[in-house]
Amino acid sequence: MTTARAQDSAAGVGADGPTEPAQVAGRVPPRLSVPKASDVLADELRQRIFSGEFKEGEVLPVERVLSSDTGLSRGTVREALRALELEGLVHTRPGRAGGSFVRRPDTSTFERSLNILVGGQGVHFGALVEAREAIEPAAAGLAAKHRTDADLANLRAAADHMRDTVTQVHLFKEHNVTWHVAVVEATHNEIMQAYVGSLWKTISRGIDVATLYSPRTLQETLAAHERIFQAIEAGDQTRAYAAMAKHAVAYRDEISRHHQFGNQPA
Repeated sequence: MTTARAQDSAAGVGADGPTEPAQVAGRVPPRLSVPKASDVLADELRQRIFSGEFKEGEVLPVERVLSSDTGLSRGTVREALRALELEGLVHTRPGRAGGSFVRRPDTSTFERSLNILVGGQGVHFGALVEAREAIEPAAAGLAAKHRTDADLANLRAAADHMRDTVTQVHLFKEHNVTWHVAVVEATHNEIMQAYVGSLWKTISRGIDVATLYSPRTLQETLAAHERIFQAIEAGDQTRAYAAMAKHAVAYRDEISRHHQFGNQPA
C-alpha cells in the first residue's frame, strides 16, 4: 500500500516543502475531461428519480432552491432540468402552480430517442426494416408464451379494425401499426415493447401508403396476421416465430419493389 509520504513525494512534496516536479522527457500530461456542472446535477436528479426518491407526479425543487442547495447558478440548474425534460423524465408547467414534474420513463421516451438517433445519424430506411425483420419474430414467439386473454382480445380487435378499413388505406395503416404493437405488448417484456413498438412507429412514418398498400397487399397482410394470431392463441412459440418471420420478409420484399431504400435516410 502506498504511504501518504510516498504519495506526497510522487506529487513533488518533500520533507521541507514543495519540490520541483520531475520532468519526464517525451511525455505530455493527459488532457483531463471534466464533466459539465449541469450534467453532474442532471445525473444526480436522474438517479433520484430512478430510485423512487422523487416519485411520478411530484414536483422537483424550484430553480432557486436547487441553485441554493448546490451552489450552482440558476442558468446551470435550468440547463440540467432542460436535459431531463428532453429525456422525458420531467415535464414543465408554466405559471404559479407550475414547475418541473417527475415522469417515469415509458415507451414514448425510447421512441423519442430512436427518432433522434435515426434523424441525427441519417440512419437509412433499410436498416430499420432489417432490424424489424430480425427482432419481431422473437417478439411473436414471446407473445405466444406470455399472452393473456386480454392480449388476444386486443389483437382480434385490431385485426377487425383492419378488415373494416380495407378500403381506407391510411386508416388501415394506422390499425396495422396498432396490431403489431399489440403483438409486442403481449410479450409482457418491457424492452421488447419499447424497442419493437418504437421501431414500428418510426418505420410507418417512412412508408408511402399509396404505393405500398395495393389491394393484393392488404389481403395478404390480413391473411398473414390471422396465421400469426392463431399461433399466438395456441401458445405455439415456434409457429408464431416462423409466421412472423415469413410476414416480415414479405413486407421487406414488397417495400423493395416500390422503394430503393438501401441508403435512403429514414
